[in-house]
Amino acid sequence: MTSSVRSRHNSKGQGQWAYGHTEPLNPNEQQKKDDNPLNVRARIENIYAHRGFASIDPADLRGRFRWWGLYTQRKPGFDGTATGVLEPEELEDEYFMLRVRIDGGQLSVEQLRAIAEISKIYGRDTADITDRQNIQLHWIRVEDVPDIWRRLEEVGLSTQEACGDCPRVVLGSPVAGVAEDELIDATPAIDEIIDRFIGDQSLSNLPRKYKSGISWLPDLPYETNDLSFLGAVHPVHGPGYDVWVGGGLSTNPMLAKRLGTWVALEDVPDVWHAVTALFRDYGFRRLRTRARLKFLVADWGIERFREVLENEYLKRKLDDLDEPEVAPALIDHVGVHRQADGRYFIGAAPIVGRVTGTVLEQVAELAARHGSDRIRTTPGQKLLVLDINESDVDSVVAELRELGLHADPSPWRRATMACTGIEFCKLALVDTKERARQTVIQLEKRVPDMDSPLSIHVNGCPNACARTQTADIGLKGQLVLVDGKRVEGFQVHLGGGHAQHAGLGRKLRGHKVSAAELADYVERLSRRYLEERTDGEVFAEWVARADEKDLQ
Repeated sequence: MTSSVRSRHNSKGQGQWAYGHTEPLNPNEQQKKDDNPLNVRARIENIYAHRGFASIDPADLRGRFRWWGLYTQRKPGFDGTATGVLEPEELEDEYFMLRVRIDGGQLSVEQLRAIAEISKIYGRDTADITDRQNIQLHWIRVEDVPDIWRRLEEVGLSTQEACGDCPRVVLGSPVAGVAEDELIDATPAIDEIIDRFIGDQSLSNLPRKYKSGISWLPDLPYETNDLSFLGAVHPVHGPGYDVWVGGGLSTNPMLAKRLGTWVALEDVPDVWHAVTALFRDYGFRRLRTRARLKFLVADWGIERFREVLENEYLKRKLDDLDEPEVAPALIDHVGVHRQADGRYFIGAAPIVGRVTGTVLEQVAELAARHGSDRIRTTPGQKLLVLDINESDVDSVVAELRELGLHADPSPWRRATMACTGIEFCKLALVDTKERARQTVIQLEKRVPDMDSPLSIHVNGCPNACARTQTADIGLKGQLVLVDGKRVEGFQVHLGGGHAQHAGLGRKLRGHKVSAAELADYVERLSRRYLEERTDGEVFAEWVARADEKDLQ
């Protein structure tokens, strides 16, 4: 540690290991100190899977299980009034949500078949494509987890560090290696990071969860990750990556900041590791509410962050990079698109990522039948099939549509996302998946003239898993008063965005919408936008200039 950095640290102590503040400062840190969470796998395989749910140690159940992709589900029958009021053991069911880690969103036919089979055998045919490119299953029993792991690992998949205070799935472009306008395929860097660092116990105890992504194209939400590498051309060195750090949403949303550096593809894994280790050592552990990397970046500033990264971790200077041109918007890859090799990839939209094991199995068979062995998931809860011959495009589009996966979706279906919600999540206050599905169906009928995707992100609580604050219309679940009764509803965020329109949505003072009136509200708002927008004006720009009364 440099003396300049040592002299500037907060004397009160924020639980930063680099300053010697190594004593556990909250129950989560104590659990991680007592036993590295990755070790819980052995207890699951050797004890809990044989003795059942009642045998699980609470510190494992509500803590360490997450490092292997397992959360207890919400017990049916408890509405939002129970959230945060009942004790964990009262609210949790004896079934688990299981998150399958899919780095870069890359799946083979064999892998998708394995997930589908697990869903049908052990998960009551459930499956959700998440906005982190994972696939999430439900109704999993601890007794079945070892066999599920065996089936996944036989095809090269894992649930390791899919949750927890550790490096979670590394986002990547779903069209890496095939896109016509891609200059560098980031897949080798993602593969190296997974091989070298996932499961590394020196990185499995971070202050909080850690989200990263690597893509040449602007097709992942790089401003909301802890660390992102986005494609950029250096005037001397050529194609490489621009580095962003310190993004994250939830109750204290912050967009990532550019580090101002250029990194070559072959150096991405080492820089990824250096930033991760810096977070491990300097991250704030005293308070869970301040333990994300974004708080350290905000406290230090980007210059100091870069100084410590280069001097203490990389032991070298990084090349400077002026700000590259910013893309107009994030790319979702929905539709039919030509690949660099002349074949096509087809991006299809389910409603809010909700599918089934049966549907995934049929997608795998469809891909195999048309000569594809590459299926991709996206950060927008979409599914892609790659490597389709031109002569097969129309039939693939038609077959996907029969499965409820639309390559030519309405703008409403295309741009609506939702988190898990009260159906399964113990933190949620409201239903999300079904409410969003119903809203999409109604809007398709009511506002068929919407001519561009208007993103609606529906979240069941303030944690913003569905990126509430960066949507055109972000809906944060909460209980609202209607005729003196507490009912499901939403706080509204308007005009958030990414890329050229990067920003956090505008909150309207005191404005809340009940779940029952959600479709009415969005219809009213969207029609007003269509009537009042100027030529080429996007929704975020209109929201920024609109009177507050026109947004209610």
